[in-house]
Amino acid sequence: MVKENLSCSDCGDGTTKKTAASKIFDTAKDLFYKRGVRAVGVDEIVCEAGVTKPSLYRAYKSKDDLVAACLQENAIEAREAIQAAIDAAGPCPRDRLRALISYYSDKISCPEFRGCLISNVAIELPEPGHPGRGIVQDCKTEFRAIVGDLTRDLCVCDPDALADGLVLVIEGAMATHHVFGSQGPALALVCTCNSLIESHLERVKG
Repeated sequence: MVKENLSCSDCGDGTTKKTAASKIFDTAKDLFYKRGVRAVGVDEIVCEAGVTKPSLYRAYKSKDDLVAACLQENAIEAREAIQAAIDAAGPCPRDRLRALISYYSDKISCPEFRGCLISNVAIELPEPGHPGRGIVQDCKTEFRAIVGDLTRDLCVCDPDALADGLVLVIEGAMATHHVFGSQGPALALVCTCNSLIESHLERVKG
């Protein structure tokens, strides 16, 4: 009887096993984003995914490894989406920077937005030994580098200072969403970033 219950997600050929792992991954990623890493346990993940706990531990050594896998996938998806938005803006440096800012403004305005998963997890996982911590740091470091690459294409005296200022505004907008929602301070994201960019351009003109 037990084997019959397991057959839907744990037994059979490799394709069936992969489906169980995929269910676990997708469910965990969704729950981690909606509720947080610490608040979601393995029992809840397997229950929501409709699989058994052994199937989770066959796919991932631990919950920490599952968290790291979800973070890595999120980082890849975000990187691709950001790059696509920038590339769609064309060759003009200012347009490419605007596209990055608009990408985050649009993201924050989505009803399902619950902050940046990477930033949220950074608060929940301060310990450097966690397998997800390095992914968090790499992702945010890469984001800062992307913004820096864009500002260095502008004619400004201190592109790195501009990049850090824009990172602060964008990260701040996502953080305030947790309290005020999309109609709070996050509404000022685009105009604040544009003002910051203009102030750096004005220094060159002056």
